[in-house]
Amino acid sequence: MTSEWQRLQTKLPEWVEQSRHEYIHGKVAAYIPELSKAPADALGIVVMNGAGETVVAGDTEIQFTMQSISKVFTLILALMDNGEDVVFSKVGMEPTGDRFNSMLKLELVEPGIPFNPLINAGAIAVSSLIRGNSPEERFARVLQFFRLLTHNDKLEYDQDVYDSESATGHLNRSLAYFLMEKGILRGHVEDVLDVYFRHCAVKLNCTDLARMGLVLAFNGRDPITGIPLIPRRYVQIAKTFMTTCGMYDASGEFAIQVGLPAKSGVSGSIMTMVPGRYGIGLVGPSLNRMGNSTAGVHLLETMSRDMDWSLF
Repeated sequence: MTSEWQRLQTKLPEWVEQSRHEYIHGKVAAYIPELSKAPADALGIVVMNGAGETVVAGDTEIQFTMQSISKVFTLILALMDNGEDVVFSKVGMEPTGDRFNSMLKLELVEPGIPFNPLINAGAIAVSSLIRGNSPEERFARVLQFFRLLTHNDKLEYDQDVYDSESATGHLNRSLAYFLMEKGILRGHVEDVLDVYFRHCAVKLNCTDLARMGLVLAFNGRDPITGIPLIPRRYVQIAKTFMTTCGMYDASGEFAIQVGLPAKSGVSGSIMTMVPGRYGIGLVGPSLNRMGNSTAGVHLLETMSRDMDWSLF
């Protein structure tokens, strides 16, 4: 057992309790009503190594929905279905500098495609590229892919969160209709949004999220089973987007303070990894003004500094 792993086992519970109080600087997402029920002061984390061993601390029994973290893996699936040329004819590769649900640059910047796959407009465009003859078939393929990556055949979507997102997703509908008007979206708007809302509502826990991060940490190969699940090139693309766009408008600051590829979701979840070593999943539902977990970001800053994990 490495000294680093031993230090993690010793220090992680202490770090979690130090970071937990940071929840007071944020608030739980309320624009999706079902998410507002999450406990604001919760914080849990799982770190998983290539042998499948875990270090666990805090409130890891909590289940939560993937929200925007799912966008990383629908991008990968769309790339596996279509290849790079098709996907990047519908969505760009650049950070926006705007809110994740903004439609401002769609109208202002030619050719009108979403700037990247991790903002809502980009993820909606990507969702339309998932292969299948119906929304049910496309989502079934997404869910099966998520189950494969988590090694959890019981993974499902949360019906209440899906219903809540679908009922209140007026801005996402506006984005989708704009994309349809510009010829970017494949299929019918409501069919595409059905797939999008469902994959955002997939419910899991920190261990599942750490396992997904672990596959990315090992360049698409599940190190526990030894089975390659994702082409290395597509993992490279996904991790680059995570570094430049994965933490919304705070991605640059996160790269400086933590220095790891990461993706957050408005459920308060964050998936990150130490390349070649660990997958990390955490949840802390209280969000800062950028939409990232206040306690979770603080915890990852502490861990990265102490363990010297930054890639930069």
